[in-house]
Amino acid sequence: MAKGAKRSKKMNNGSGEPQDANERVYVPLEDEDVVRAARDVHDDEFAEHERREANEKPREIMQTPSMREVFGPGGLLERCMTAGYEHRPAQLEMAELVHDAFQSHRHAIVEAGTGTGKTLAYLLPAICSGRRVVISTATKSLQEQLYQKDVPFLQKYFAPNLKVAVMKGRSNFLCKAKLHQMADQPMLRGMEEMDSFRQIREWSKLTETGDRAELTFLTDDSELWPRLDARRETCTGQKCANFSECFVTEMHKRAAEADLIIVNHHLFFADLALKQDDFGTILPEYSAVVFDEAHEIEDVASDYFGRQISNFRFEELARDADIALRLLHLGTPALLRRTQRIRERSRVFFDAFPSKDGRFPFTRGERAAFLEQHREAYDELAQALKGLETEFAAVTQKPEELLRLSRRSFELRQEMSFLFESNEGNFVYWFERRNKGVFLAATPIDVSQILRERLFEQFDTAILTSATLTVGGRFDYIRQRLGVDLAKEKALPPEFDYAEQALLYLPKKMPDVRDPGFAGKAADEIAELLELSQGRAFCLFTSYAQMNDLYERIRTRVEFPLLLQGTAPRSVLLERFKNTDGAVLFATASFWQGVDVPGDQLSCVIVDKLPFAVPSDPIVAARVKALQEDGRNAFAEYQVPQAVLALKQGFGRLIRTKTDRGILALLDSRIQRMSYGKIFLESLPAYRKTQELSDVAKFLGSRSQGGL
Repeated sequence: MAKGAKRSKKMNNGSGEPQDANERVYVPLEDEDVVRAARDVHDDEFAEHERREANEKPREIMQTPSMREVFGPGGLLERCMTAGYEHRPAQLEMAELVHDAFQSHRHAIVEAGTGTGKTLAYLLPAICSGRRVVISTATKSLQEQLYQKDVPFLQKYFAPNLKVAVMKGRSNFLCKAKLHQMADQPMLRGMEEMDSFRQIREWSKLTETGDRAELTFLTDDSELWPRLDARRETCTGQKCANFSECFVTEMHKRAAEADLIIVNHHLFFADLALKQDDFGTILPEYSAVVFDEAHEIEDVASDYFGRQISNFRFEELARDADIALRLLHLGTPALLRRTQRIRERSRVFFDAFPSKDGRFPFTRGERAAFLEQHREAYDELAQALKGLETEFAAVTQKPEELLRLSRRSFELRQEMSFLFESNEGNFVYWFERRNKGVFLAATPIDVSQILRERLFEQFDTAILTSATLTVGGRFDYIRQRLGVDLAKEKALPPEFDYAEQALLYLPKKMPDVRDPGFAGKAADEIAELLELSQGRAFCLFTSYAQMNDLYERIRTRVEFPLLLQGTAPRSVLLERFKNTDGAVLFATASFWQGVDVPGDQLSCVIVDKLPFAVPSDPIVAARVKALQEDGRNAFAEYQVPQAVLALKQGFGRLIRTKTDRGILALLDSRIQRMSYGKIFLESLPAYRKTQELSDVAKFLGSRSQGGL
C-alpha cells in the first residue's frame, strides 16, 4: 500500500510602496460549514466506504497506451476529436511529465498556459495510474466543467468503466427533511419565496443530486436556500428519517466508489484541516491529488488552517435555534428568551468594533485593551451562549437537533477564547468590518510547514498546475510559499503566438501612482483606449476606491455600455458583458482570474496599477515581518512575486484562443522606472510592446481589416 493511503488511514482515526489601507478585498470563507465538520460524526458514518483501498485499485481501461500514443501526432486523441483537433506539443510534454510523476510516486509542478489542453493532460495519466486520485479545482464552476465535459469524453473513448464523483460542501445540497418540514409548517416570506419553494419542491422529485447548481432560477443571494440546505449544523445524521435517501449521503457513497473525485480547493483543505485535528474526514481515502489553478493554494489553505468568528455565525445560531424549537414544539418563553439574548449580546459585542470598513490588525496588546474596555460585552455574550447550552441540557429526551445546536454554541465559545486569549506565534490576528459583517480571525503567517508536513510528506504524488506559477521563469516562489521541497518542474512553451496576437501598451509620461494627478491622466488614457477598441474591454483595478473614481470620470466621456462591479452579482455582470455589444466592465480582484471571454467581445484589458498586496493588510504585514526577521528580503521574495503572478492572471483574460487578438495596457509607470519592473516584464509572455497610441490604433485597425 502506498504511503499516502497508509497515512490517510492513520489520520482518519481519530513594493512595498503604500497604497490605500483598505484596498485589499476580503472574500469570506466558502462552505464554512465544511470547516466546522470536525465537531460531529455524520461523515464518520461513511467509514465503511473509506476503508477501501485507495492505491493501485484495479480498473478497466480500454487500453494502456503510452502518452505519445494518445497525445502525439496521429494519436488516439486526434482520432477521437476529429473536428478541429490540432496536435499540441506542450500537451504531450505535460501528459508525459504527469504520467511519470504518477508512476514514480513523485510530486510535479507544471506551468501550462491557456490553450495547452492541460485538463486532459492530467486526467488521462490520473486514470491510467490505477490509483484513486482527487482532482482539486479553484471553483465549483470548474468542477462542473470537468464533470460535464471532460469526464464523459474520457468515459466514451478511454475508460468506459471509469467512476467519477463530484464532492461539494453540504450547503450546496437540498435537505429533504427541511423541505418536508417547511411544506408542513410554511415559513415563507411573500409570493416570490412561495413560488421559489414550489419550484424547488417539484425539482426535488426529479433531481438525482440535489445540487443547487441545477436551480438556474435561484439567485446567488437567495434567503430561502439557507433555510433548506443540508448544512451540517442542523443535520441529524442517521437519526434523520430521510438519511438513506439524503443527497449528501448519496454524494458520499458515490465518492467512496469513485476512481476520480472532483472537489474544489475549499473542500480539499477543509478536509486536510480536519485530518490535522483528528476530527475525522470528509473525503474518502486517496493516494494522489491534482491541483488545478494551484496558484490559489496558499490563500485557501490559510483560511482553513486558521480560526474565524463573525456576527453572522451568532445570528445564524439564534435563527436555527428558533426554527428548531418551533418545529419541535419546544418554543417555551424561557428558551426563546435565550435565543433573543444571543442576538442582543452579539449585536452589542460586535458594535464595539470600529465602524470603518476595512481589515485591521488585532495584536496581543490591542486584544487585551479591547477586552479591558469591553469585558462586560464579551462576558455577557459568552454567558448567553452558555445559558442556551444549559437550557437545552435541562430538556428531557433531547432531540438530536438540540444537541447539535448546543455543540455549535460550545464551538463559538471556544473560538472566542482562542481569538482573544491565545498568542500562538505563527498566527496573525485581525478583524474586519465589511458592510453589515464583522469578522474576527487568526490566520497562519506561514502555511508552508503545515502543507509540507500534512500534504507533501504524507501523500506521495501531488500535481500542481496553473498558467501562472513562475516568476522570471523560475518556480522558487511557489515552492517556498507552499513547502514543496522535491518535485519535478516544467514551464511549458505557450501554445499562442503572443507576439502576433497581443500588444502591450505602456504609456509615456504617466504620473507616479501616488501622485494626485494620476487618476486624471489614467482617465484620459482609458477613454482614448476605449475609443480605439470600441469598448469591448475589462478595466481592472487594485482597489474599489480607484475603480469607482475612474468609473465616475469615464462614464460621461464615452458612449459604450459601462458595467460596474458591485451593481449586480458577478455571474450576471459577466453574462451582460458577453451579450452586450461594446460593453466595458470596471472590476477589481474577483475578475482578475477565472473569467473566460474568448473572441472579439473582449479586445482590451486595462490594468491601473501593478497589483501589489496592500502593505498595511494584517496578513501581508505579518508575512513581510516574518521574512525580515529571518534575514530575508521580503519585497523581492514575497511582495514582487505575488504581484507578478496577479498581473499574469489579469492579463491572461485577453488571449484565450489562437484567433484572439487585442490590447493589454498597464498605466503604472513603475514597470518602466523601477528596477523590479524588469522582473514583471521577464515574467510576462513575449508580447509586442509600445508606448504609442498610434501603434494601438494600427494594431486594432489591422484586425478590422482582416488581420488575425
